[in-house]
Amino acid sequence: MQRILRALKRELLELIAPTLFFFVAFNVIIFTKRLMLEQYHINFSGHLAATIGALIVGKVVLIADNIRFINKYPDKPLIYNIAWKTVIYVLVALAVRSLEYLLPLWWQYRDLRLAAEHLWDETIWAHFWVVQIWLVCLFFVYVSFRELARALGEPQFFKMFLGIQRATNDTRPE
Repeated sequence: MQRILRALKRELLELIAPTLFFFVAFNVIIFTKRLMLEQYHINFSGHLAATIGALIVGKVVLIADNIRFINKYPDKPLIYNIAWKTVIYVLVALAVRSLEYLLPLWWQYRDLRLAAEHLWDETIWAHFWVVQIWLVCLFFVYVSFRELARALGEPQFFKMFLGIQRATNDTRPE
């Protein structure tokens, strides 16, 4: 039982950083989208979706970080892994966001082909791409900091970046 509780605690602690980053990031995106829609007098609130999305993305990032091919370039300059991971995360986000737009139409029309046809007409593509551009930038920043922390070691990273000494009892494999 103690072993399970320690594993659960470690998992929750690992989940905090990406979830917090994406919670703030997704709420900035929601705020940006709300400002764009305000000129058309369209009320938009997606803070609950941003919170749930942050939890999901936080967990997905942690799972992806443990997949062997995600660290494809461990011995090359950091930009290789940063670019590689950013591309992977952005492609996954693009797929998920496309489904987010497609599923309600599929539910409405009860036909996938018909829903896909309406997707092109009913989506406000400028808004879609603004959010996608935000995601590219945010994933790049997130991955850059994670790779820097991995390369320096988290205790050294926290000392350099935040000026705090962090315990070194991290049991995660590099």
